[in-house]
Amino acid sequence: MRKSLSFVKGMLLLLVFLMFAVPFIPLLLSSFSFGWQWPQIIPEAFSLRAWNYVLTGSSGTWKAIGISILIALLVTSINILLAIPAAHALVRFSFRGKWLMEAILFAPIVIPPFVAVMGIHLTFLRLGLTETILGVVLAHVSPTLPYVIRAVMISYQTLSVDWEDQARMLGAGAIPRFYSVVLPHLMPGIVAGASLSVLISLSQYLITFIIGSGQVVTLPILLFPFISGGDPAVASAYSLLFAVMAITSLVGLDVLLKLYYHRKQIRQKKAKGVIV
Repeated sequence: MRKSLSFVKGMLLLLVFLMFAVPFIPLLLSSFSFGWQWPQIIPEAFSLRAWNYVLTGSSGTWKAIGISILIALLVTSINILLAIPAAHALVRFSFRGKWLMEAILFAPIVIPPFVAVMGIHLTFLRLGLTETILGVVLAHVSPTLPYVIRAVMISYQTLSVDWEDQARMLGAGAIPRFYSVVLPHLMPGIVAGASLSVLISLSQYLITFIIGSGQVVTLPILLFPFISGGDPAVASAYSLLFAVMAITSLVGLDVLLKLYYHRKQIRQKKAKGVIV
């Protein structure tokens, strides 16, 4: 019975791996191809031309990657700082107009970005925030914040008020109570929301293009012209590079979460040792 279950699990894992890996095979072949055209199944000629352009020379790829990651991290940091108190208020309190507040906060999920970005662009023009990284960061908050709030709200809904009351009765103040009781429970939701925030921010093209006005160059800004009719080989190379960047960001967040819990377990063991 156990062998059968192991076989089924192995087949499911293989199927999931193939579902994720197979779409990358044409991109990989295309990035090394030279003049690959329909209906050829496999390129007749291979070349490193696309990768030489993407990784070397004056393409600006590495600078664009750095700016993309910087913007995504700044946006995610702002989202976390805003999402925790917002989720706390929406979950713990009942007040008049709560449904309207939730509708406003979650509206960017259903409203196309182009609708909001035009109004944001006019406002940022008056404030002098266009063509700046700060302006792009603030514009990216709009489509990413709802996902972080929702993820933190789910964690808050499973956090019992009694746990905080017990800490308060033991003499813990607001900050120690939040750090020792609330934050560890919210951490999975924060990481889940942060993952979505990073991915959505990294993939933004329209908002970055309009607010940045071509002066803030991220990886999607470099990628889009090649996808829309430029060079398929270079577009494939940029697509693979973007996928690696996104996967690396997710893995990095997962590693940070594991390190957080590992250090927390070490501290708890040391505290128990001191008590004993």
